[in-house]
Amino acid sequence: MRKRLVIVFLVPLVAILLSLGGATGWSAARSIQQAVYTEQIGDLGYFATTARQALRSDAAGVFEGEARRFEQVYGIEIAVYDLTGSVWAASESEPGVLSEEEAEQVRLALSGRRAEAPEAFFPWIISDATMVEPVFDDGDVIGAVMISAEVEAPRTAILQQLLILIGVALVSISLGVLLVFQLARWVLSPVRRLDDAMVAIEHGEMDARVAEDTGPPELRRMTRVFNGMAEEIERSLARQQEFALNASHELRNPLNALLLRVEHLATGLDDDWKDDIEETREEGRRMARILETMLNLARSGRADSMFSAVDLTTLVERRSDAWREVAGPRGIGFRRTGEGIVMCVTDRTIVESALDAVIDNAVKFSPPDSVIELGVERDGERCRLTVRDRGPGLAGDQVEYATDRFWRSADSDDTPGTGLGLAIATDLLASIGGELVVSSPEGGGLLVSLVLTNGGFE
Repeated sequence: MRKRLVIVFLVPLVAILLSLGGATGWSAARSIQQAVYTEQIGDLGYFATTARQALRSDAAGVFEGEARRFEQVYGIEIAVYDLTGSVWAASESEPGVLSEEEAEQVRLALSGRRAEAPEAFFPWIISDATMVEPVFDDGDVIGAVMISAEVEAPRTAILQQLLILIGVALVSISLGVLLVFQLARWVLSPVRRLDDAMVAIEHGEMDARVAEDTGPPELRRMTRVFNGMAEEIERSLARQQEFALNASHELRNPLNALLLRVEHLATGLDDDWKDDIEETREEGRRMARILETMLNLARSGRADSMFSAVDLTTLVERRSDAWREVAGPRGIGFRRTGEGIVMCVTDRTIVESALDAVIDNAVKFSPPDSVIELGVERDGERCRLTVRDRGPGLAGDQVEYATDRFWRSADSDDTPGTGLGLAIATDLLASIGGELVVSSPEGGGLLVSLVLTNGGFE
């Protein structure tokens, strides 16, 4: 954005300065040329009068003496031509040969044509300025006077003017560049501060704010709106944090009481209930871990993932055993596929919660008397848990929406649910560097893959 601002302001400024400088330089050059032309016209008029008298009296020597003195003082060559076009008198003892252009000027002057303004002479033009004026006597042309002046002096004056203008233009452009950069900094400084504040909020610094006393009025208003939005987000998150803190804290007491009651009941049951009691204890401990995670998140504002070596195969078997009683009344069974033991350094609680959400979704949409396949495999540095059901599945264009919050397929209106299961699983895996991949395999149903990075984030 800064580059665009500099271009938008600087290019017109440079164009205006160049246009004004060019026009001023041209005007200065024409002014110097006009002064030189005026002087030459005056000299031509004087020597045309002198040449008329000399031609009438045939006194070439007198004219040449005056012309030589004039050349010595001013460096201007003077020559008089008679009606035949030959040199009659000149300031030089041996006048040079005329060029075609000069010869044409003499011919026109002898025909009675008055002198015209010379062509523009700039520093890069080398030729001298030559003017020819006819000499009249009682209305008849009796000769022509030619003045040849070097243009070194006016050329130097024009060059000085151009150098001054170039210097002024460079200084003006430099000041303009400095001004444009300062203007861009002034305009963009609130934007940079807004960007820094948003990055800070993204990293959890919810109290990040932006000063509202700098920048253009429009950006100051945007800054005020941003600060108000940040305060509202902070209040909303504070309320959510407080709710999670209260809920997790309040749920711990009834959970502990429930676990104590289970232990009390276990003392009065025979060994046939031993496995059921152990499963109940494990579910209670898992709920306690979930509540502890919620409590830590509510206290610190971020999830402190507890990474450890987890046997994913055992984890999948335990979660499938926990879901058998839920899926059993509909005749839905579980079958494990894939490798034997797969170890992964990850957060057990988050993986369990995400897997539960995916299994819950598979159980809801699986037809009665079907089988849900739970797979475990390693793919290089990644581990993959797969859940394959035999339900109606999703069309190809619907798969990309499966992990959106509250999204449900049009064919699942008669199935209870909120459309949050896969979305929650996606968020949970993202917090430990994993991802959720949904696809429609051949043979129908839905295949959901929980991809875990071994050790967390790559």
